[in-house]
Amino acid sequence: MTDLDEVRAQVAAWLAEAWDPGLSLAQWRARLADSGWGCPAWPREWCGRGLPAAAAGVVAQEFARAGAVAAPEGVGMNLAGPTILEHGSDELKRRFLRSTVTGEISWCQLFSEPGAGSDLAGLQARAERDGDGFAVSGQKVWNTSAHHADFGLLLARTDWDVPKHRGITYFILPMRQPGVEVRPLRQMNGYASFNEVFLDRARVPAGNVIGEPGQGWTVALTTLAHERRLAPAARRPASGSAGRAAEEAAEETERAMAPYRWYPQRAGRPDLVIERAIAAGRDTDPLVRQEIVKLITLAWSARWTAQRAAAARALGRPPGPEGSVAKLASSNVARAAARVHAMIAGPAGMLAGADDPAAGVCSEIFLSVPAVSIAGGTDQIQRTILAERILGLAKEPTVDPGVPLLKAVHNG
Repeated sequence: MTDLDEVRAQVAAWLAEAWDPGLSLAQWRARLADSGWGCPAWPREWCGRGLPAAAAGVVAQEFARAGAVAAPEGVGMNLAGPTILEHGSDELKRRFLRSTVTGEISWCQLFSEPGAGSDLAGLQARAERDGDGFAVSGQKVWNTSAHHADFGLLLARTDWDVPKHRGITYFILPMRQPGVEVRPLRQMNGYASFNEVFLDRARVPAGNVIGEPGQGWTVALTTLAHERRLAPAARRPASGSAGRAAEEAAEETERAMAPYRWYPQRAGRPDLVIERAIAAGRDTDPLVRQEIVKLITLAWSARWTAQRAAAARALGRPPGPEGSVAKLASSNVARAAARVHAMIAGPAGMLAGADDPAAGVCSEIFLSVPAVSIAGGTDQIQRTILAERILGLAKEPTVDPGVPLLKAVHNG
C-alpha cells in the first residue's frame, strides 16, 4: 500500500524545486508531463507515476498549496486519456497522451445522436472504409466543447449486419477538417454550451481506431463509466497563483469555461441555501428549515458515497455501477436544492438579469437543473444499471434481441 504521507512529501519537494511561475504555460506543462505529477495515477511510461487513485487527491492539495498550475481539465484528461490507456494501442498512446497532458490538444465527445441518446447503441452515424482510412457521415448532438476541440471521441457504425451493440467502432476523429461542421445549440437558460456536429464523409485514419473494429461498445462503456464519476462543476485556477504560467492557465480556463458558467447552477447550488434563507428572513420558517435539513442530509450522503467510490478506486478497482449511484444522487440533490431555493425566493425567484438583486441566480438554477437528469445518461438509464448490476434484477427486455440493426431499423 502506498504511503500517502510519503507521496505528499515527494510532490512537495518536487514542486519546491520545479515550480517556476515565470515559465510559460507550455514550458511548465512540458515539465509537468515529464515528471509524472500531472496525472500521478497513470503508468510511468505514459506521463504518470503509477500511483493509486487516492494519491491524486494528495497531489492536487500540494499543487494548490504551492499555487502551481495542474494538468488541463476536461474531456482530454478525464475521458480520452483513461480510455486510450485502457484500450488504445501503444501507437495511440504515444501520439495522444503526452500532448493531452500538456494541453497542446483538446477533446470533445461525439456519442449522442438525435435518435440515439438513452439508447446510445442504436446510433446510426456511418463509417465506411475509404482507402487507408474511414469516411464518416452522420449527426451528433449535445457535444460539449466541440466548437474548440482538436479531436473527438467518436462512435460510428461500421457493420449493419450484426446486433446493434456489436457493429460499433470507436474512433479518434480529427475535428479541424472539411466534412466536420459544428453548430452551437442555444439553451433555455441563455447559454450555448453544447453543439450539434454534422459529419459529411469526414476522414479518420485507420490508425485512429481505439480497440478493435466492431467492438467499440466495450470501449464506450469505459468512457461512460469515467463520465459518470465527473462532478458537474466548472473548473477554476488555483487561488493565489501568480506568474506567467498561472496567468496563461487562468486565461485558458476563462476561454474554455465561458459557455459553462451555469454548471454550478445546474447542480442546484445547495451551498447557497442557508445564506439565502438568512438574507430573506426565512431561516425561522419551520417548513423552510425542514427542507434545508433534508437537502443538506442528501448532499452529505451523496458526498460520502462518492468518497467510498474514490476509496474503491484507490484499491485498484475499475469504475463500476457506483458511478450510476453518484450520477443519480447528483440529480436528486439538484432537484431538492431547486425546490428549497423556490421556497426561499418565492415569486422573486423568477426574476433575471438587472431586475433581480441576486443577479438571476435562482432563475438560472430553475432553468439549468433539469440538465443534470439528462447529461451523462438519464436518471432512467442509471436506475436500470443499478437494478441489473447491483440489485441483480432481470435485465430490461429489448425489442430487437440479436437482430441486425439494419433489419431493426427497417422493421421500425
